[in-house]
Amino acid sequence: MDIDARGPRFGAAVTTAVLAAVPVTGSAWLLAWQTLAFLLGAAGGVGRSPYGLLFRRVVRPRLGPPTGFEAPEPPRFAQAVGLLFAGFGLVGYTLGPDWLGLAATGAALAAAFLNAAFGYCLGCELYLLIRRVTVRAE
Repeated sequence: MDIDARGPRFGAAVTTAVLAAVPVTGSAWLLAWQTLAFLLGAAGGVGRSPYGLLFRRVVRPRLGPPTGFEAPEPPRFAQAVGLLFAGFGLVGYTLGPDWLGLAATGAALAAAFLNAAFGYCLGCELYLLIRRVTVRAE
């Protein structure tokens, strides 16, 4: 079942704010929260992530009906990619090296910002590219 395309973009905006605060505060706990949010989004789909639930229960009822829908698989894959980067960032912030935490968090932040500001989901595009390559290889 397709999902309201505004939901993942809202989640990306919240993710951008959280990830932007991580290097400023140096908080591994804040990054751990975001890592958990990515985990839940990757495991259950973006609608089951904390930001997806917030969108569905608080934001969407205040908006008009959805005008665009998208398949749930690409955003779910994007959450898994975010989980990977946030996981590396968490390792960097907790165990070192510090540059790993900053670089991985910065990469996740850049991807989230692109989605929030411009509607361009890098993880979704990667998903579609992988699908095209694997279908042609079969």
